[in-house]
Amino acid sequence: MDEKTEELRDIFVDVADGDTVTESQEETHGSLASEADVEARLRETVAEMREDLDFETSLSVDELTTLVERFYDEDSDADIADELGVDEQTVIEARLDLHLLREADTDAPLDRVRDADESAEALADELGVDAGTIRHYQRVVETREERRRLNDRYRAEFENALQDREISERLTSSVHEDGLEGATEGQETNMDI
Repeated sequence: MDEKTEELRDIFVDVADGDTVTESQEETHGSLASEADVEARLRETVAEMREDLDFETSLSVDELTTLVERFYDEDSDADIADELGVDEQTVIEARLDLHLLREADTDAPLDRVRDADESAEALADELGVDAGTIRHYQRVVETREERRRLNDRYRAEFENALQDREISERLTSSVHEDGLEGATEGQETNMDI
């Protein structure tokens, strides 16, 4: 140490009654969401949905939470089905239970399906598709109407939780990249080891 550093150290030791200082850490407001926090928020939302709404799927809350995450990662229904070890139709039903629609779900003449007074079979004959497709689109219409009735609050909560994770990942990755590089740039250290 040079002379000035020694003087400052001596002053510090006299004032602080010791040669080290530690600050107690406390949780502050506005901390970044951890992966566990995001998963907990998603799981809570899924559990609330399952309790409040009529679900057709028998998937567990954990499986449904995985489905939500994979859906927003833009995985296909087939990929999600492989991950969960179920068939693709189960994933589609669960996705609709969770108010998660794909663009392909809304590519049909949904107004025609919604306004039809006829059976799925009769409408399927009229439109030249199979009755299962019509039933799927009827379910899509029901899901859209339920989302609208509930102000799309569940889907908004999914997106908010996942957006918090994305922001956290983006911010912490830049912190890891920068580190102390800026603080030590141009510093000369003269240490004898």
